[in-house]
Amino acid sequence: MRNASRPSTPAVRVMQSFGPPRPTTNPYIHMLDAALAETAGVDHLRFDRRRALLGRYDALHLHWPELLLRGSSPSRTLARRAFAMALRLRLSVTEVALIHTVHNVRPHSDSTRWERRYLAWLDRRVDHRIVLNEQTELAPGAASTLIPHGHYRDWFASVPSVPPTPGLLSFVGLVRPYKGVEELLDAFASTAATAPALRLRIAGSPSSAQLERDVRERAGGDARVELDFRYLTEPEFANVVMESAGVVLPYRFMHNSGSALAALSLRRPVLVPRTDVNEALAREVGPGWVTMFDGALTGADLERFAEGIHPLPTAAPDLSAREWASAGDAHRSAYVAAVARRRGGARS
Repeated sequence: MRNASRPSTPAVRVMQSFGPPRPTTNPYIHMLDAALAETAGVDHLRFDRRRALLGRYDALHLHWPELLLRGSSPSRTLARRAFAMALRLRLSVTEVALIHTVHNVRPHSDSTRWERRYLAWLDRRVDHRIVLNEQTELAPGAASTLIPHGHYRDWFASVPSVPPTPGLLSFVGLVRPYKGVEELLDAFASTAATAPALRLRIAGSPSSAQLERDVRERAGGDARVELDFRYLTEPEFANVVMESAGVVLPYRFMHNSGSALAALSLRRPVLVPRTDVNEALAREVGPGWVTMFDGALTGADLERFAEGIHPLPTAAPDLSAREWASAGDAHRSAYVAAVARRRGGARS
């Protein structure tokens, strides 16, 4: 095992902010969980509330810290807030280092005033940040490590390959307000006369019944649009991507996108908004895999994308900088740096 290859180095004991991954857990967490379990010099602990308050560990690694504060009911939210205050006390009186992976520049959902105050305190308490791309802006002097989001090739390796369907574009993944699905449908509707053979599939579970109604209304009676609002298993997600000629991700704001990397890992090109992050991704993976649009998505953008990706590029997208074994080792280095910073000393 890889975690036996560094016998002379003390292991850094790190608790993650996630528990045992479930089938519905973000694949990034599944893959990180597996990578850290195999990383030499890391004693990898999944989240446990009792251990978080009373146990011995060197560092706590946060991913989406707002999720620690929210429950599925008012009573559970109250219980989580009580735990959060107890955790704050523990972090205030001990030398537990705090690491935060900056997945999003800001939370995707609205937060309460209490949550904003708590998250602001957490942000001040963080010793080290992990960023997924070079474009993430941090406060001057903030300690950080760049660890690119790993690829999904191994994650989807067991899913049989299927050929793309010419002219079929897809949006795939959880349907959220910030992802711009309504604007995608408006843009697609404008192609009815100029690209009648073009098809669009929306596949993924909406975040609310109201959003589902809005999307259905936008789709109208366009027979070229297919709506599949089921929660997709990972093989189903992969099949939707592979059956598509290309994947459209018209997010209103995009900083890091696991869906884009998943599509590229499955060798399907993506259409995404033009941002510094996406321009860097296009350079990284090679020509033909990342197409960008400027401003509001239009029907012309969709038509150009559909024309430009047929046939698919012959060379696979270059994802060599996103190997999970390298990510595990890089996380260990970040953990060691965070612990040293918190304790004011050196640890190798």
